[in-house]
Amino acid sequence: MANADLWRLSATELTTLTRAGDVSAEDAVQASITRMHAVNPDLNAVVVDLSSEALDRARALDKARESGAVPGPLHGVPVTIKINIDQQGHATSNGVTALKDLIAPADAPVVENLQKAGAVVIGRTNTPEFSFRADTDNPLHGRTHNPWGRHISPGGSSGGAGAAVMAGIGALAHGNDIGGSLRFPAAANGAVTVKPGLGRVPAWNPSQTAERGLLAQLMSVQGLITRSAEDLHLSMPSLIASDPRDPFHLPIPWRGEALEPPIKVAFTKNTHGYDLHPEVEAALDFARDALSDAGYQVEEVEPPNVFDAGRTGYRALMGEIYALMKHDVDAAGSQTVRDIFAVYFQEFPPFAGDELLQMMAKRTFYAREWSLFMEEYPLVVSPFLPQPFFKPDRDTEGAAGVHEVLGCAVYSYAMNFLGLPAASVPARLAELPKGLQPINIQIAARRWREDLAVDACAAIEARAGRMCLPLWEKMAAGGGV
Repeated sequence: MANADLWRLSATELTTLTRAGDVSAEDAVQASITRMHAVNPDLNAVVVDLSSEALDRARALDKARESGAVPGPLHGVPVTIKINIDQQGHATSNGVTALKDLIAPADAPVVENLQKAGAVVIGRTNTPEFSFRADTDNPLHGRTHNPWGRHISPGGSSGGAGAAVMAGIGALAHGNDIGGSLRFPAAANGAVTVKPGLGRVPAWNPSQTAERGLLAQLMSVQGLITRSAEDLHLSMPSLIASDPRDPFHLPIPWRGEALEPPIKVAFTKNTHGYDLHPEVEAALDFARDALSDAGYQVEEVEPPNVFDAGRTGYRALMGEIYALMKHDVDAAGSQTVRDIFAVYFQEFPPFAGDELLQMMAKRTFYAREWSLFMEEYPLVVSPFLPQPFFKPDRDTEGAAGVHEVLGCAVYSYAMNFLGLPAASVPARLAELPKGLQPINIQIAARRWREDLAVDACAAIEARAGRMCLPLWEKMAAGGGV
């Protein structure tokens, strides 16, 4: 393979070459930078270009290896970091104009862990204002576009990350998820991700001046978006390395104890009153069949009430946001985001006072129900969204728009409230009237068993193929590189 095509390789494929010395870290990083400069002007996924310092770091990695240093597991892998996470010397703007000069004094744990493993940060990716939309646009950096076409939102809030990695800008993309912000972009762009469970990835921003609310601490997690399931197995062990700055991090190995086969999978198409689109149903059927053929025991059975848990959890989160964050949104947010938040509070009426405390306490009830259920069914396959991914700015279209974007996404934010791992993997490429569109499904897993969810993603991907391949063909046919 020519050096110019190294951007096409998965992180797993790339590290096989870089760690052996067959390809230099500099060449690997340069290929991704060249790709970024070719396609990012049309996508606006990467909004801070770190090409110069990335190449300096890659050369330093090459020199260290030549001097006898043992290369890390991610040696020379180009990665991107979302702009709501601290990276020393760069602004943690969070898509907010008022924060454009908030320069991070040090690296967040996820940045430090990736770099310790040998990864090279080539750019910082876009997010909506306050990282609190399922779409990605803001007054500071503008709109991010989906590489599949402008008929699909890139998702949010890690929309820049999802669009970048699928377009070939870096093999790994950092993102985070408080209600779906890893899984929405994965679903929108046809990528693979796993939302880690509570306590799995150390989190803290050295630039922050106050601690996050309790529900934000319990529901928000850091993770990675990739083009293949195997890259999650490669990279997540580095991401979950302990950091004392997160006092609640759990130092648990990535791989858990092997389960006796066949692993039982609960399978549901229940959309809790929302219409199930035929293409989503077809993706679910495909995933079921792929898992069955891979040796899983898939049974159509209902898990505990995800609708009740999800809506309760998000209304509780809205209660915390109303109390702790609304002032900042009103003071520093655009009119667009203020209007969206106003509709959020209508769609998810915030709990307050004693009721908020009672619903936060009820979280343990829901989590216990799921824990007991998952003793028998370690995995749960479900829709992620009941319909194909929505168009850009759908959440700006009042109550109906927010209802389609977030109201129906109970399988997403329920997992955050429960603190359970949940993966997203493409199972179908749909030909819809407005164009091609990937369809992802969700796989929830037992607490602290992200590896089981990623194994299941790999089984589905083995049959469906990597969605980046038809995407790159489409981009090339349309004039992309």
